[in-house]
Amino acid sequence: MFDRLARFFRDHRGSIAPMLAFTAIPLMGGVGVAVDFSRANATKTQFQAALDSTALMLSKNAANLSATDLQTQATKYFNALFTNTQAQNVAITTSYASTGGSQVLLSGSATLPTNFLGLLGYSQLTITASTTATWGNTRLRVALVLDNTGSMASDDKMTALKTAAHGLLSQLQAAATKPEDVYVSIVPFNKDVNIDATNNTASWLRWDLWEAANGSCTISKYGSSQSKCTNNGGTWTPAAHSTWNGCLTDRDQNYDTTTDAPTAGATLYPAEQYSSCPASLMGLSNDWTALSSKIDAMTPVGNTNQAIGLQMGWQSLTQSPFTVPAFDPDYKYSQVIILLTDGLNTQDRWYSYQSSIDARQEKTCANIKAANVTIYTVQVNTGGDPTSTLLQTCASSANKFFLLTSSTQIPTTFSQIGTALTQLRLSM
Repeated sequence: MFDRLARFFRDHRGSIAPMLAFTAIPLMGGVGVAVDFSRANATKTQFQAALDSTALMLSKNAANLSATDLQTQATKYFNALFTNTQAQNVAITTSYASTGGSQVLLSGSATLPTNFLGLLGYSQLTITASTTATWGNTRLRVALVLDNTGSMASDDKMTALKTAAHGLLSQLQAAATKPEDVYVSIVPFNKDVNIDATNNTASWLRWDLWEAANGSCTISKYGSSQSKCTNNGGTWTPAAHSTWNGCLTDRDQNYDTTTDAPTAGATLYPAEQYSSCPASLMGLSNDWTALSSKIDAMTPVGNTNQAIGLQMGWQSLTQSPFTVPAFDPDYKYSQVIILLTDGLNTQDRWYSYQSSIDARQEKTCANIKAANVTIYTVQVNTGGDPTSTLLQTCASSANKFFLLTSSTQIPTTFSQIGTALTQLRLSM
């Protein structure tokens, strides 16, 4: 008897079965829980994708819908996209906001019955998701820096430029849903820029160069300059500032390549009585009629100094002597300069040869791009000039440099740039 009892305790056959029975329950429970959560994650992914797509579809017309219609459309789009039949209690809410651009906000929830978690007291899992589609939250500040030199009179270039500029203004105006969405400045240039003679009492002007070249001498034959007059024993009387024609020449180096505020000394803008003074410029404005009139006033005259036009265009986006509208913290801002010229540099305050003027402009281009201002450059090359390496380098990227060989290409090029800018402002 004792031998049989001992053999029983030594026999391990079949002992694995109870062990498996005990371990199978938690194993099967763990697998079941994993299955439920996997179903829930897949459903949530589908739910989120449908919500995202619904927001994008609504954005096309959201601004024109009432709150009720917006909700109706959202439900319609979502139900067509979310086809998971296991989900229950599906609900979405939507709203539209126009602060900081345009926004469609969507949120939703659903429940998913469980297969295994019910054993643990969880009969369903709740799924939530939200999304926001934002567009039109980028505001534009655009400086048009436009060649008004004498060569623009040939090959119908000035006429084509005016047509192109008017077309671009129309594109930019159409992109503005609010008046503050788009501002444009216009900077005609030749050797100088014209800040408008009505600013003759402005504190940001310096008059030493102008007064030395404009006045009268007690010895009339030496009346062409202060130095000739005084060196020959005469007395020089500067002309009244009210006779100034509004032209500015380049600031002292290196302020000619920066937007340092003109407060004193070398930072000030030197007045100059340039006989071929271009049409006066216009700072940032959303007065589309006034901007259009400024385009119409442009005339081709004088030599080429792209550098001063570019610097003043940059200044128009930044600060004094211009009035720059304040930035709204609810919006993003994109600042852009479009520089069009038909020739190579020929004259500035110091030089009458291209390489030295180009060197000044190259510094300005680098400083502008470092300030996150986008530069488009357009070379209208109808006279057989070499392609401008400077303009290629100055552009923010290769696709922002345009080489044109006919004036007829100017309007289409400006239209292309305008399309890119409006897409930027209205992009999601």
